[in-house]
Amino acid sequence: MKKSLKVTGVVAAATLAFAGLALAPASQAATPKVCLALDTGGIDDHSFNASAWAGAQTVKSIANVSYVVADANNPDYTGEVNSLVNNKCNLIIGVGFLITPAIDAAAVKNPTINFAQVDDPGLVNGKAIANLRGLTFATNQVGFLSGYLAAGYSKTGTVATYGGINIPPVTIYMDGFAKGAAYYAKVSKKAIKVLGWDPANPKTGVFVGDFSSQNKALQITKNFEQQGADVVFPVAGGLELASAQEAAASKKSVVIGVDSDAYGLYPAALHGVWLNSALKGVGASVAAAIKDQAAGKFNNTAYVGTLANGGTGLAGYHDLAAKVPGSLQNAVRALGKAIAAGTVSAN
Repeated sequence: MKKSLKVTGVVAAATLAFAGLALAPASQAATPKVCLALDTGGIDDHSFNASAWAGAQTVKSIANVSYVVADANNPDYTGEVNSLVNNKCNLIIGVGFLITPAIDAAAVKNPTINFAQVDDPGLVNGKAIANLRGLTFATNQVGFLSGYLAAGYSKTGTVATYGGINIPPVTIYMDGFAKGAAYYAKVSKKAIKVLGWDPANPKTGVFVGDFSSQNKALQITKNFEQQGADVVFPVAGGLELASAQEAAASKKSVVIGVDSDAYGLYPAALHGVWLNSALKGVGASVAAAIKDQAAGKFNNTAYVGTLANGGTGLAGYHDLAAKVPGSLQNAVRALGKAIAAGTVSAN
């Protein structure tokens, strides 16, 4: 276990130091110890970590919750998860797709500990195991809405998306975005161009390569603007900040945030660039797993967040509401209902 892992224990009277970590012990035997294995970025990453921690805080009255954060320079996910096993956590939740292999391995080796994994169906070699629950999201659905909205709002007929890392939880959003823009083009009979991602030719996709290089994200956004894009959808966690800063400076584009409502996460000076945000209910899924653990009802039934159950959706137009035609807002709302009902496919 690397000593550079950042750790914070919460809702505890004392801490137990071990292997470079400090975690909160349960204050009473009946209260489960829940431990979150976070990816790099910390709990204020404006993305998965922040959402997961916020969700855990909503149920802190029924569980002692702590977290560890992977070292940004050399992430040791296996060491991170094993540290929580060694600290006798009752439920360990992996936050972020890259932690999946470490969670899977630990779940197999430790059948008396329960595990949950964000952005993974919870299968090991294609099979379910009793102590592992997947927390997944049909974000292609909200990506589809975002693409439709972007295409309908665009004045240039060109919209764009890029990703942090080329992994399924990122590209599922991008797939939906491209298909939603294409759907708008079909129903409106208008030409729409999507930069950065083509579901039929994924090798041409645009990615930063990580979730931390703000300068790269800024340059990608500038490149998109130079090619005429006036709506940008960054599927890159906190890198959406770089796109928003470029949009605010250039006045050439607006941005659709991802995972959380970006409008409330960043400085007020950027409020005017957020067209909307595509939400992923990470916090709600984490809270649900903790509730089941506390009630003695933990099971391996995968959670799937959809438009129908509120596990994903659009945040709202905020300052740009007056600039989004009512007809487009109504069309997006109706499309969301149609996807939820199954009459329109986002696949």
